[in-house]
This record gives sequence, C-alpha cells and structure tokens, in this order.
Amino acid sequence: MLRATLKSLLSRKLRLVLSALAVVLGVMFVSGSFVLTDTLNRSFTDLFTNVYSGVDVSVTAKEKAGSPGTLPATMVDRVEAVNGVEKAVGQVNGSARAIGKNGKVLTTAGAPRLGFAWTGDESQIEMRDGTGPKTDTQVTINAFLASTGGFKVGDQIELITLEPKKKFTVAGIFGYPGGRDSLGGELSAGFTEPVAQQLLLGQKDTFTDIKVTAAAGTSQDQLRDRLSSELGGDYVVKTGTQLAKDQADQIQEGLKFFNYILLAFAGIALFVGIFIILNTFSIIVAQRTRELALLRSMGASRGQVIGSVVLEAFVIGLIASVVGLGAGFGVGALLANFFATFGGGNLKLAGIGLPMSAVISSFAVGIVVTLIAAVMPALRASRIAPVAAMREAATPDRPLTRPTVAGALILAAGGTAMGFGFVQQSLVLIFGGVLAAFVGVALLTPLVSRPMVSLIGRLLSWSMPGLLGRRNSARNPRRTAITAAALMVGIALITGVSVVLTSATASITKLADTQVRSDLIISGETGADGTSAHFAVDTIDKIKAKPGVRSAFGFAGEPALVNDEQSWVSSVTDVLAMQQQFGLQAKEGTFAPLGATQMAISEDYATQKNLKLGSTMRIQLAKGEATTFTVAFVWAKSQVMQGMVLSSSAIEHLRIPQLNNAFVQVNSGASVTDVQKSIEPFFADNPEVSVQDRSAFVKQQTSQFDTVLLMIQILLALAIIIAVLGVINTLALSVIERTRELGLLRAIGMRRAQVMRMITVESIVISVFGAVLGIAVGTALGVATVAALKDEGITELGFPWMTMVQYLVVAAVVGVVAAILPAIRAARLNVLDAIAYE
Repeated sequence: MLRATLKSLLSRKLRLVLSALAVVLGVMFVSGSFVLTDTLNRSFTDLFTNVYSGVDVSVTAKEKAGSPGTLPATMVDRVEAVNGVEKAVGQVNGSARAIGKNGKVLTTAGAPRLGFAWTGDESQIEMRDGTGPKTDTQVTINAFLASTGGFKVGDQIELITLEPKKKFTVAGIFGYPGGRDSLGGELSAGFTEPVAQQLLLGQKDTFTDIKVTAAAGTSQDQLRDRLSSELGGDYVVKTGTQLAKDQADQIQEGLKFFNYILLAFAGIALFVGIFIILNTFSIIVAQRTRELALLRSMGASRGQVIGSVVLEAFVIGLIASVVGLGAGFGVGALLANFFATFGGGNLKLAGIGLPMSAVISSFAVGIVVTLIAAVMPALRASRIAPVAAMREAATPDRPLTRPTVAGALILAAGGTAMGFGFVQQSLVLIFGGVLAAFVGVALLTPLVSRPMVSLIGRLLSWSMPGLLGRRNSARNPRRTAITAAALMVGIALITGVSVVLTSATASITKLADTQVRSDLIISGETGADGTSAHFAVDTIDKIKAKPGVRSAFGFAGEPALVNDEQSWVSSVTDVLAMQQQFGLQAKEGTFAPLGATQMAISEDYATQKNLKLGSTMRIQLAKGEATTFTVAFVWAKSQVMQGMVLSSSAIEHLRIPQLNNAFVQVNSGASVTDVQKSIEPFFADNPEVSVQDRSAFVKQQTSQFDTVLLMIQILLALAIIIAVLGVINTLALSVIERTRELGLLRAIGMRRAQVMRMITVESIVISVFGAVLGIAVGTALGVATVAALKDEGITELGFPWMTMVQYLVVAAVVGVVAAILPAIRAARLNVLDAIAYE
C-alpha cells in the first residue's frame, strides 16, 4: 500500500507541485517573519552594545510626570568625587532637526534626529573632516547628515530645536569605526555645551545625564552600587551593559509586535491555503475513485485508504515545509537588508541566522495545515465501495443539507463571538469570530454557488464557448464554492477595512463641517522618529492682532501624573475661544477663564473619573511641584473635545513650554485665504509647522487611512496570490478530469481558440464569484465594526464604491491570468488520445 501511494504521488508531479505551492507560500511568510525579527533583534543588540561600550556607568535624574528629568551642573563634581570614579562628563542630548538646502526638513525612516553637546570626549567618533565646534555658531555633524543634506565643512546649516530654526556653520564631519556614516541611520549634530543646553533643554547649566568612567580595578557593578548609595533615590544609576540591554529590550518589544502582525497575515495566507489543499485533495480523490476502489477490491481496508491519502498529504506538507523554510530564509534576509538600507543605510546587520523557532514553526505549520486539509477527502476516499471500480469515475452531487446547517450555526456563533468581542474589547473573541464567520460562509457558499455563477456567467455566454464555460463553472457547486471562498477571504478583509476607514473619513469630515467652526488649523509634523514640532505661545497674540481674525487659541500638552496615574494633560491659551470654535456647551458651571489652579473637564471624563463641579485632582507636571487643581466647569459630551484642560499658566511648567497646535476663526465676510497668507510668515522659521484651512487639514489627517489600507493590501496580497493559485489548480485538475470530454468537443468541431475561451470564461466566473462573495462578506464585517465603534466617534457609514468596482475588475483580470496555463494545456490535447483517456 505504501509503494502504491508513493508511485501514485510520483506519477502526478504537476499535482504535487500545485498542491504544495499554497503551503510553500504560507510557510515562507511564517519562517521569513522569524528570520527577519531574529536578525534585527541581534543587530540592535550589537548596535546598543557598541553605543554604550564607552560608558561604565550612567547617572540620570528620575522621570518626572513621565518626562525625563535634568541634572544640575554641580552634580558632575559630586559624582566625580565618589570613590572609584576616574572621570565624569555631563551629557546633553535632545532633538535637532536639520533643514535641507531645498528648505524642507530632513527626515529618517524612524531613526532619531539628534542634537548633543560636543565634549571632545567622544571616544567612538572618528573625524572625517574639520574639527568639533569651537564657537557658539558652529556645529559638527555626522557623515550621514552630511550626505543626506549635501553639506560639507564651511557650509551653512539650519537646525530646529526647542527654538525656531537657527543658522550654524558646519565646523566638521564625523563618522564611526568601520567606515560607517552613522550608528543606525540617525542624523546627528553636535553643538557647544552652552548652546546645546539652551536649544535642547531650554535651560543653562543642566545635563540630561552624566557619563562615568570607572577607575582601574573598579567594576561597573561596584561603581553603580557606590554611586547609588552616595546619590540616593532621586537618581537612576545604571551600568553601560544594563543601558544597552534596556534599549535592546525596548526595540525587541516593538519587533515582537511587528512579528505578531506578520504572523497574523501569514496565518490568513495559510487559512486560505487550507481551502486550496482541501479542494485539491477532493478533486484528486474524485479522479482516483476507480484506483482506490480497485485497491479496496484487492483487500485494502478503509484505514489503509485513509492512510494512503494522509501519507500523500504528509509528503506534500513535508516537501512544502522544506521549500518554504528555504524560501523564508531568503525572504527574511532580503527584508532585513531592505530594512537596514531603508532605515538609513547604516544599521549593521549581525548576520542572517536561522532561528530554531523558524525551523519548528515551518514544519509544524506546513505539515499540520496540509494534514488538516486532507482529513475530509481522506474520510471520503475510505467510503468508496469496491464495486466503484467497475463504473466510470463519476462523483455524484451530495445533498447540501449538512454543510448548510453547519455553516449557518458556525456563522451565527462567529457573529455572536464578534459581538461579545466588541463589547468586551477582546481581540481574541473578535478574531475568532471573524475566522468562524469565514468558515460559516464557506460552508454556505455551495448553496448559492450555482445560481450566482449562472447569473455572473450570463454576462460572458454570448457564444457557445462562453455558454459551456458558464455551465462548467456551475457543474460542481462544492468545488466552485471552495475555490471562490479562498479568494473571498482576502478580498473580504480588505473590503471590511475599507468600509471602516471610509466611514471614519466620512465621520471626521462631517464632524469638522458641522461642529468645528475653526477656519484655519495650525499644526506641526510628527516625524517617523516620533519628534513633533512646536511653536511659541506668544504667536497666538500675534495672530489675534491680524486683520480679519475673530478668535484664536492654542493647545500645549504632554504626559503628566494625575492622581499618581500617568495621563495626557493639555493647557489651552483661551478657554472661551475654545468653547466658541468647538461649539461646546456647559454641563456644570459656566465657561469662564481658568485660574492658575483650575481645570475644566468633559462630561465623559467626569463620568469616567467620578468627578463633578468642585472636585479636585493632584497633578504633577514636568516642572515644579505637584499642584491641586479644582474643576471649574464641566462641558457637555462632545466628539470634538474630550478629557481635561488647564489654564495657559500651566504651559510654563511643561517640559516643552510651547504649543502643539492652534485654531483660528476669521470674521464673517473675511477671506480665509487672505488671513492664511497673513499668518504664514509667523512660521517662516519653522518649516515643520503648517497653516491649513479646515478641508485641507481634514484631508491631511485622513490621508493616513490610505497608508494603512495600502499596507494591509500589500500584506494580504500573499493570501490573494494563493487564492489565484487555487483557481489555477482547480482548472488544471479539472482539465485532467475532463480530458475525454474535451477530446470529444474537439472531435465534433470545437477549435483550440474556442477551448481556451471556454476555460477562460470558467476561470473568470469563478474569480468574479469569489470577489462578489468577498465584497459582500467584507461589507457586512465593516458595517458591524462601524456599528460597534459608534461610541468611539465613527458615526457615519461610508462605502468605498469605486474600490469595490476595482476589486471586481481585478478579479476578472485574475481570472484571465489564472486561465492561461490550464487553457493552453486543454487546447494542446491530442484529440485521439483524449477520447481514449480513462
């Protein structure tokens, strides 16, 4: 029986390849994810080990209200006086963004844009040209910033820090050992110490940390313990090794989340692959009816027949796992190199490795998925009676009652799980419900397959080949349904996300048009490295003085400790202007200017924190001591403004005492464009800040949804590619199954071109059917999600009609492409051989 199974497998090599390909792609995604994250984890560990190699111990102030603290200059002498310290050097680090020669701010793909105080103690730095900064108008930049911006020694460079752009002269360019232009794609600029303190920290004679070098004979751990004992609990003392580990752990945590996302999409691809393998084995079992029946008549038991099919699945899964693992290693290596290059071209990879997690997961996933998909066909094969060997290899349609009932129950269970998941905010229940819903729909699909396929096929049945193609696609509802269901999954997920994002865009647009009365919004860019732009508080007064301006106000915000819990706190320059422009209504108390120790809160925030008029909260901002604030008034529920606001006097106690954004309303009859032009010069020295009208601002904010959708489409492309392979697989096996029929058609006069057209129509009908299913299911999922998110601000329901039409067109094109190889194979059949085919 074993020999017969292996011979059967080897005699159908094309079937083996087509069956394994779907699993190969899924396994490739899984193993590639592990290879990528393992390589990047080790690379970042090496990076931070290198960064802190010159640090024995570092001393920093404890965070205050979630913001890093600063150290007074006197701390350097105090640290240096501790036994075992050879040298202590104060460090100043912060954000500094360079402006390119084209007037635009230079960005990175996520690496920081750093400013620091040049101390002359930079042991890792190699000067490429020039010197360190000698005067307060000079800076020294790293070679990556020089190459990115096209700067050389003697050039003028403009930098944005806590203050608007300032012009400096490039005194020198430095790199790192090994010919590297940066450590990890960062853009760095070194100032003189006084300038760095003023521009990066906003105060003189302060440091962000102190780098300590241990004396000979003193270990890092010993020095850390001595400093901790001497300095007390107000300071954080860590060894260089510990700092490197902490930084690497933070990166690894982010990469772990990234890996989960990749594995989730790999899981989707494998889920689609199950449909393909299930369909493939079902067709194979149908084609081997006489063969399996002969085996039964020769004495093979049902268990041996099941074992035969399962063994075939195991071999396919094993081969697919090996090939997928190898392909995944290559893909992981390619993505790691792409990441290193795209991230700045200077992240030195630690070497591509093959972690055991990739090997284990590849074989576990590849073999298990294949075996699961083969179970039902194997059981079906075992039920073939020996007498079937004496009949033609035909597989009569079975009743759809059982799968229909099962599909309805599973779909209902999936919908219920999704509902509970949204209520309880459980991702496990939501994703489990979506998975169950897909299975339920797949089981229900054969019920609608024949009428839907017949309806779609009418559009293409204007000729005899088209009519035959339409009838062929409706001949076996189960087979057509499973093939279409594979394509349905990817399109349904993309459509569901599109509905949610379109609805979110419509909700934001309506909110801006109906509730926000601001005509102009002033906001700063947030770079990929997380740095955001700010502007001076007094800019609001300058704006108010401009002709045509009715009112203007701004927000400044950052994390703070509210009743010992970290929370976001905002300060507003003019609470009455905020009320007027955002259309806020008082719920408790009356809108009035806030005092220094007063706060205003939204009704939702009051309910959440159990607060009311006159309640107090203790708030610790980045600067100064903790202060008790009293609720002066509560505004009614609003989708525009929620949370809490403090008065403008609190801004000076923030780590960055500047505004994040501002809102301007013009007088009735005044030109918004003219007012905008009069305001823009205030931000000429800060190209990160832009002044936009309301519609342009909304468009900018919602453009992020397009990026999200594009990323999801790219990640789901693999699932759709696997589904396309499923269409090819089904058609190819169907051509083999219908060899004699095709020979007879050719014998009675059908031309090769007509045969190809018939196969193409069949492929298009199946693909479009899958797209229609996907759009319908995705729309239902999207509508359900929007309804669940109504309290989160998505109040409008929108449908991406053009996107849906595009998916149908793409599905038709996919059908044409998928039909190419099967159609050519069918057209090339020898008529006499085909008629004689058994």
